Amino acid sequence: MTSRQPRSAARAAFTLLELLIVLAILAALAAMVVPNLLGSQRKAQVKTTEASISGFEGALKLYAADHAGSYPSGSDEVIELLMAVEDEDGEAIDPYLESIPKDAWEKPLHYEYPNKKATSTKPAIWSDGPNMTNEQGEGDDVNNWADA
Repeated sequence: MTSRQPRSAARAAFTLLELLIVLAILAALAAMVVPNLLGSQRKAQVKTTEASISGFEGALKLYAADHAGSYPSGSDEVIELLMAVEDEDGEAIDPYLESIPKDAWEKPLHYEYPNKKATSTKPAIWSDGPNMTNEQGEGDDVNNWADA
């Protein structure tokens, strides 16, 4: 009579070949999925930046409505002007902006009025874009006049 021996502990584990096959499958799946995720992330960042630009533009429209339809000129002190809590007469007002408008890459937005970037009566607002380099609204910069 032959007696059966219990399975050895070594056979209950995965072999090196089986582990390598699983790793290869996981690597192939990652190679297909990761580029799609990175592309989606960039699109989401651009959409977020467009929303920030739109919010900044809305604050500027409110300012213009309170100031005889004129936007603030220049580019340097505009943020401080929109975040002021007092008007020219020293009376308390609600600020047009609660915080400095930033793009999805946490860089401040750029502002120019009068607009020399496009034939538009509205101010030029743009972000440095994904490469985080100010190209004056060109290149990969996200701006408010590209669709106009």
